[in-house]
Amino acid sequence: MSDFVIETRALSKRYGSKLALDHLDLQIPRGRIHAIVGANGAGKSTLFRILLGFLPPTAGEARILGRDSGCLTPDDRARIGFVNEEHTLPGWMPVSAVIAMHRRQYRRWNEAAFASVLGHYHVLPEQKVGQLSRGERAGFNLALALAQGPELLVLDEPTLGLDVVAKRAFLESLMYSNASEDCTVIYCSHQMDEIERVADNLIILERGQLKNMSAPEDFCARVTYWVADIPFKGPDQQLVPGLLQVQRIDGLHHYVVIDQDEDFGEFLRAHGARSVQSMPVSLDRAVNGFLAKNHAAPAAA
Repeated sequence: MSDFVIETRALSKRYGSKLALDHLDLQIPRGRIHAIVGANGAGKSTLFRILLGFLPPTAGEARILGRDSGCLTPDDRARIGFVNEEHTLPGWMPVSAVIAMHRRQYRRWNEAAFASVLGHYHVLPEQKVGQLSRGERAGFNLALALAQGPELLVLDEPTLGLDVVAKRAFLESLMYSNASEDCTVIYCSHQMDEIERVADNLIILERGQLKNMSAPEDFCARVTYWVADIPFKGPDQQLVPGLLQVQRIDGLHHYVVIDQDEDFGEFLRAHGARSVQSMPVSLDRAVNGFLAKNHAAPAAA
């Protein structure tokens, strides 16, 4: 058994002249909840399609649960749970019929896991799937995925379009299901508040390349926010060390920088700052600043 649920080596995918994945080397270990984030076009969806065997790579290798992703058998797929943003289920079928179908299909069906998750939602057996609200459908989909007893659970924007109450119910049902103890979870989302709440490991993709893999708190510790009273234009942005973002608000310069210590304050003072204040940042500000910087950078040749 491999120590990694996902392994890619020099994985590349081209759509014409566009390089969606660029020689991606990625190893995600077993266990815990791993969040994958990136700007639109970072390559997340392409990566999932290749890993699940829906799309062939242009070059390189992709393995999931130790198996070549292009050669997955029905038994292999039964080891992988998948919940996407559309929560695709047959709308014409009653809930009870969908449950019965899944019970027959998955030999490792776990009734207790199914009931513990679905208990967060008011879903009746006689209802047709098409009659469920988006939040109820999301919860039903998660319950089905966890009940199949997967070794790997892939959640691709599972709360997209949900209201605040439904989103909270989804996250709580995931966290209290003990999914991270029973299987590895890959969680893809643009919502940093969700990532901060559930993730043990933060993976950042940009332009098809791996840019970061660390604990969310470790990544946050690398990013700092500085407010400086500079009466002039301020230093040339190309000279600012570790610069991710800069804004001028109400006459003050606001800098988001990475991998800078107290020497950054001295740098600002040397460039005319009359006062300097440093503050910690939220995961949302840290990731969005990092993505904005990398997304604006030209792609590697």
